[in-house]
Amino acid sequence: MSPAITLAAGEAGEHRTLIITLFAVFVAATLVITVWAGRQTKDAADFYAGGRQFTGFQNGLAVSGDYMSAASFLGIAGAIALFGYDGFLYSIGFLVAWLVALLLVAEPLRNSGRYTMGDVLAYRMRQRPVRTAAGASTIVVSIFYLLAQMAGAGVLVSLLLGITSDGGKIGIVALVGVLMIVYVTIGGMKGTTWVQMVKAVLLIAGALLLTLMVLAKFHFNVSDLLGKAADNSGKGSAFLEPGLKYGATGTSKLDFISLGIALVLGTAGLPHILIRFYTVPSAKAARKSVLWAIGLIGTFYLMTLALGFGAAALIKPDEIIASNKSGNTAAPLLALHLGGVDSNWGAILLATISAVAFATILAVVAGLTLASSSSFAHDIYANVIKKGQATEKQEINAARYATVGIGAVSILLGALARDLNVAGLVALAFAVAASANLPTILYSLFWKRFTTAGALWSIYGGLVTAVGLVLFSPVVSGKETSMFPGVDFHWFPLENPGIISIPVGFLLGVVGTLLSKEAPDAAKYAELEVRSLTGTGAH
Repeated sequence: MSPAITLAAGEAGEHRTLIITLFAVFVAATLVITVWAGRQTKDAADFYAGGRQFTGFQNGLAVSGDYMSAASFLGIAGAIALFGYDGFLYSIGFLVAWLVALLLVAEPLRNSGRYTMGDVLAYRMRQRPVRTAAGASTIVVSIFYLLAQMAGAGVLVSLLLGITSDGGKIGIVALVGVLMIVYVTIGGMKGTTWVQMVKAVLLIAGALLLTLMVLAKFHFNVSDLLGKAADNSGKGSAFLEPGLKYGATGTSKLDFISLGIALVLGTAGLPHILIRFYTVPSAKAARKSVLWAIGLIGTFYLMTLALGFGAAALIKPDEIIASNKSGNTAAPLLALHLGGVDSNWGAILLATISAVAFATILAVVAGLTLASSSSFAHDIYANVIKKGQATEKQEINAARYATVGIGAVSILLGALARDLNVAGLVALAFAVAASANLPTILYSLFWKRFTTAGALWSIYGGLVTAVGLVLFSPVVSGKETSMFPGVDFHWFPLENPGIISIPVGFLLGVVGTLLSKEAPDAAKYAELEVRSLTGTGAH
C-alpha cells in the first residue's frame, strides 16, 4: 500500500467518527425528504411522475442530479488522472449526448407518454408484446447502470473506513441496496426528485470548491497545471495527447469509436432520464428542463477536467492505482491532498467530498430503481399480466414489490462488479440503451410504416446483441481488471459493443417491419404525430 493510501485510511481511521457522522447526516436528511414526499404521494401520477408539478428549472436540476452519477464524478476524474486526454473523452460524449435528447426525444416523449417508455412504444402497436419488451429492456439497462453505482459506493466507503476485506465491501453494497429500496418504496417520484435536486446542488458545490482549490494552487494558470500533470504522470507530453488509452492499436481505436457512439446515442434511450420528462406539466417545461440540464451538466464536466488533471498533478499515478485499479478514488484522494494529507482540513475535505459522492450514488440509484420498478408495474404487471384491469393501488404495490426484487439483483451483481471502472460500466448501460431503446423510440415517433414486429426485433435484437457481446468481451473475462480476472472466455475484442450492437438494433427494426405481414395503423400514427408535436391530448 502506498503512503498516501495508508494515510488516507489512517486519516480516515483518526477521523472516522467525523466521516460516519457526515454520512449519517446526509442519509438522515435524504430520508426525511423521502418520508415527507411519501406522505404527499396519493395516486399513480404522484408515484410515477411526481404529480407533474415540477417546474422546468426544478426538473433540470433533478435531471442533472440523475445524470451526474458516481461514474461522472469518480470515474471520469479517475480516467483523466490516469490517461489524461483520453479520459476526458467520456466528458465530451456524456455532454454532446444531450443534444440528441433535446432535439429528438424530450418534447415528443413528454407529449405522447404517461409514465414510462412503454407508453410511447405501445401507443400504435399491439400492447402486450411491446410493453413486455419495453419493460425487459428498461430493467436490463437500469441494472447495468445500477452496477456502476454499486461499484462506486463499495470503493468509496471502503476507502473512507479503511475496509479492505471483500466481505466489508459487499456489506456496503448491500447497505446501498437497502437504502435505495426504502427511498423508492416510500418516496416514489416526488421523494426521488427532491433527493436528486439536493444532491445536484451539493455535487456542483463540492466540485466547484475542489476546482477553485486546484486552480488556486497553480495561481489560476491552466498551462502550469497541465504541465505539472504531464510531468507527474510519468508519461510526459503524451499525457496531453490522444492515444494513451485508445490509440496504441487498431482495436483500441475502434473501441474508442464504439464508446463515442454509445455515449452520444445512449442518453436519449436511458429509461431513468426519459421518465424525468413526465414530471413537468408541459412540453415547454420539458424543453426548458433539458436546457437547464445542459448548462449545469456542461459546467460540471468542465470542472471534471480540473479534478482529473489536478489529481494527476498532485498525486503519483501508482498511488491512485494502489487505492483502486481503475482510478475511481482519484477525486476523494485529491480532496485529501488539497486539504493537507496530515491535517484536519484534509480529513474534513475528504469526508465531505466522499459524503457528497455517496449522496450522488444514492440519488442516482433511487432514480434507476424507480424507472425499472415503474416499468415493471405499469408495463408488465398492469398492462400485460392484468390486461389493463389493475387498480392504481395494485399497480403501485406491484412497483414496490418490484423495487425489492430489483434491489436484491443489483446487490448480488454489484458485489461481483466492485473492482471495475465505474465510467466503463456506465458506458455499457449507454450501449445497451442505444441499441435496444433508441431505435424503437425514434422509429415509433417518426416512421409511419413501423410495426409491432419491427419494435420487437429492434428491442430484443439490440438487447441480445449488446448484452451478448459484453459477456464475451474483456469486461467480463480475460484481463486483470475484468469481472472474472481468473478465467478467459472472451472472443469479442472491444470493451464497448456499441459499434456493432447499435447499427444492429436500427437495422433489425427495419428488417422486422419489412418482413411482417401486419399493416401499420395509419390513423393511430397520425394521432401520435399530432400529439407528439403539439401536445394535444397529452396527460
